[in-house]
Amino acid sequence: MQKPLPPLGWLRTFEAAARHLSFTGAARDLNMTQSAVSQQIKSLEGYLGQPLFLRRPRALELTEAGITYLPVVRDAFRTLVRGTQAVTGARQNAVQVQSNITFAVNWLAPRLPGFRAQHPDVHLNIFTELWEPQEMAEGAAVEIRYSLRPSDTVRTELLRTDHYYPVCAPDYPVTLENLHQQPLFDCSNLLSNWGNWAEEQGLDWPNPQITYSTTYMVSLSVAMVGGGLCLAHDTIVRGLINEGRLIAPFEHRAVMPEAYYLLLSPQAEETPGAVTFANWIRSEIEADSLI
Repeated sequence: MQKPLPPLGWLRTFEAAARHLSFTGAARDLNMTQSAVSQQIKSLEGYLGQPLFLRRPRALELTEAGITYLPVVRDAFRTLVRGTQAVTGARQNAVQVQSNITFAVNWLAPRLPGFRAQHPDVHLNIFTELWEPQEMAEGAAVEIRYSLRPSDTVRTELLRTDHYYPVCAPDYPVTLENLHQQPLFDCSNLLSNWGNWAEEQGLDWPNPQITYSTTYMVSLSVAMVGGGLCLAHDTIVRGLINEGRLIAPFEHRAVMPEAYYLLLSPQAEETPGAVTFANWIRSEIEADSLI
């Protein structure tokens, strides 16, 4: 008598663990505990009668059986996605988008009317984070991430490398000589920071006091009301400069170690709305680069 299929949840957990080569990464994706992931994998291995992973001290490794089984499971999930889309119809054009809040407010939001006009059938659900997750956010089809190179556990594509520089209100009185005496603001834990910009500028930088926040939105808001200077980069500040709300008082532009990346979930390429939105992001970023 032929065995029935193993529970769908076990297969989903196996695919996530294989994608991350980590029970911890799978647990984060699936909103489960690491021990629950480990138990489900053990149950699936017991059901199949052979191990799917080699447990190394610091990582997992697929066994020969795991390597053989993974594409079968992924193909099955793709078939389920396509079948579900065929049944749900218009829902296939509902796309969950993840980005940091500054990108969403300063870059994405002003362009949404244009996207809506071009693609009225695609419905976006936009979720923002102060800090980007280490792995792709659970449920997100498309993510725009500002960071150093993300891990390769999901499809990752470089969108844009920017330049960063100080900005302030239009009539703010500042020179390179008195810059270190001004109120300075920045986003925390970035390599695109005041110290590195000043070093490239060749300034004698006497360890000025800098106020940090967890998002550029705070430092940009302070700069716009004339409260000091903040560091910013083209993507998030170009519109504010064009509107006359901010200026870049110095010529020097430093290349950002961080960059903007487009991340696509394994199911995104099977979702027409996600494909449409990802292509639109690429074209808008490319158009920005030509300005």
